[in-house]
Amino acid sequence: MTVKEVLRVHARTRAVHARTQGAHARTQGARAECGNAKADAGAGDVGTRVEGEGGTTSSAAPAATVAAGRAAQELGIRRAEFELAVHLGLIAVVGSPGGGRPRVHEEEIARLREQPGFPDGLAERVRTVGTAEGAVLLDIAPARFTRLARAGCVSPVTFYLNRYRAVVWLYLADELAAFASREPELLAGRTPLGMRTMLESGADWRPRNWRSQRIDRLLSRTEDPWARTAVQASALDPVQLAEVVDDPYERAYLVRVRPEPVFGRPGSMAAREAMGELMLADDPDEILWRRVNLTMELDGAREDRPAPRPGDDGGIRTAPPVRAGAGVRTGTAAPASAAE
Repeated sequence: MTVKEVLRVHARTRAVHARTQGAHARTQGARAECGNAKADAGAGDVGTRVEGEGGTTSSAAPAATVAAGRAAQELGIRRAEFELAVHLGLIAVVGSPGGGRPRVHEEEIARLREQPGFPDGLAERVRTVGTAEGAVLLDIAPARFTRLARAGCVSPVTFYLNRYRAVVWLYLADELAAFASREPELLAGRTPLGMRTMLESGADWRPRNWRSQRIDRLLSRTEDPWARTAVQASALDPVQLAEVVDDPYERAYLVRVRPEPVFGRPGSMAAREAMGELMLADDPDEILWRRVNLTMELDGAREDRPAPRPGDDGGIRTAPPVRAGAGVRTGTAAPASAAE
């Protein structure tokens, strides 16, 4: 595809998405009116209703859910694409009783299947490409694409490890199309002097941008002060963390309440080690930025409640569960797990 074709595809995708959002809003409004009418008609029915993470459900007839694998099949996408869609907040999931694997309400699947362009529209929104395919999409040389990525012009959403255990970054095709529309002058001609100087110094913003997006998405899923503090703390190594959080009981509590990705960490040891390294800030100004953010979150957490200590009677509440699927809007590791 040429740049012009990419831009046309991007424009159509955005238009379909806008129509989908409008249709979904109208559907939700109709459902709400229907629900109110049923409530008025059945005011004398026996039974209780409870507010849950997935909305209001009946205690007598809980909403039906399906496993993630089954949901991916019904939505016509691969499991890795499904997990990435959850990571991006495109699909809402709910936790299983007893802390089991996340599940999906059948109503959520029906909503997604009713969207215009299904299933290709959903698959396109989670389509990822590497350097070579990304360069083809933007109609530029792979070397130029790598320079743009290293300079922070485009941000990876996930990664995997190749057979040499080297990190291979992946990018959302939709975001590359948006970049082509936003910055067409960077796709041709000479590289700007400032960018060229930065690249010659060895700068590489890919890990930093991946960390930043990961932290932002985890923060968007929780409002608990200590859990938010734990997310910020995850970007600092033990030495840096101890300098900011000098209380060992608070550091231990941060480990306990740290929000985890919805589908856990990568399965292989090599992928977990790579992810552990990539999660840590390594540039002085990024480390300073993370320390400042951690300090501010920690102050708020301490005001909310103290961290538990040995001998506490259990009255101190722990962090509430992460709101799975509440978004903002790398070969041995599963790309979707690495994304988080």
